[in-house]
Amino acid sequence: MARRPSVEHVRNVPLFRGCSQKDLEKVVRAGDEISRPAGTTLVREGEPGHDAFIVLDGSVSVHRAGAKVTTLGPGSIVGELSMLDRGPRTATVVCETDCDLFVLGVRQFSGVLEEVPSIAHSLLASLATRIREGQTQQHFPG
Repeated sequence: MARRPSVEHVRNVPLFRGCSQKDLEKVVRAGDEISRPAGTTLVREGEPGHDAFIVLDGSVSVHRAGAKVTTLGPGSIVGELSMLDRGPRTATVVCETDCDLFVLGVRQFSGVLEEVPSIAHSLLASLATRIREGQTQQHFPG
């Protein structure tokens, strides 16, 4: 069941750390907090993307071409690439543990990026880091 997260809950997410109280309130209104049990597939490689997920509690594993790439924990975002370019998912992401997630649909994700520019800047920095790591490691999650 979806519920609204508290501002305090999303304030600790690295992507939102530079946000003002007012901006955090916009973010919270745009999305929902959901809980998913261990084993739930959040996104599937190659499929179209409709949501981005931020891990609030728990851990998820990222798989590309059937191989596990990494494990991500609280504060990590997955599914954002498909939100940005409307392309297919680049990885499969599965809840390794029971997870609490903040979810934004395509429209809500775009709206948040337009209304809260500091998030767009944080997201670009995060993507740049992942690309750099991918160049040296030959892979990156997302």
